[in-house]
Amino acid sequence: MEEPLPAPPADTCDDGVKNASATPAERLSVLTERERAAHRGANGSLDERMASLADALRRARFENAERAAAVFDLRAAEIARLEMLSDALAPVLAQVPRDCDIFDVGVAPTERPRLFIDQIGFVEMDRDRRTYRFLQDTRHGRLTLRESDSVDDLVDAITGYIAHRLIEREKALAIDYASGGAAQALGVKVAARDKAAAREKDTSLAGKTVRAAAFIAEFFGAAAFFALLALLAAWVYRIYFAS
Repeated sequence: MEEPLPAPPADTCDDGVKNASATPAERLSVLTERERAAHRGANGSLDERMASLADALRRARFENAERAAAVFDLRAAEIARLEMLSDALAPVLAQVPRDCDIFDVGVAPTERPRLFIDQIGFVEMDRDRRTYRFLQDTRHGRLTLRESDSVDDLVDAITGYIAHRLIEREKALAIDYASGGAAQALGVKVAARDKAAAREKDTSLAGKTVRAAAFIAEFFGAAAFFALLALLAAWVYRIYFAS
């Protein structure tokens, strides 16, 4: 007597097809739906993935905005510290001679804010945003004249720098005067002024001469014209009216 065959396992039966009369196409459709469901369960739906990307973009924009705000706050803090140093230098700059124009103190709010003392000396903040660095550009490179977090130290250093620059200016003026440069420059200036005055005088005289010649030419031209008209009138009278 033959033994009956074992029944197929329950999990191998299709959910949508419980009987043996299901067609192969129906069984394939059920398997495809199962695979799609398993894939959505592993990776999430399309709407969920788009939502997560939108959240990521929103977080990235927020982080960039916070970073930009932090950078702006740091620049604002640097500019405020440099302006405070500029205010502390105001009494010193008020004592500079009025005919000296080599110092033009002001804060440049660039990407790296700087307080310029003149064309070659300036102050900027260090990386810690608290330490002042007084620098000078020379033909041998950039030199650090003073580095401190105290405004008073920077004021002393800049005051000494201004004093040395004034002494250099006085020496340059003295050398120029001793070598005759000032006298030569004054002579050139006087000669140029005299030459301009002579040119203006010649131009004025030539203009007057031209105007006088034009007046004389106009006068004699008008006289000749009226004389010609008189002769013509006399000739017409003799020909047509005298006989």
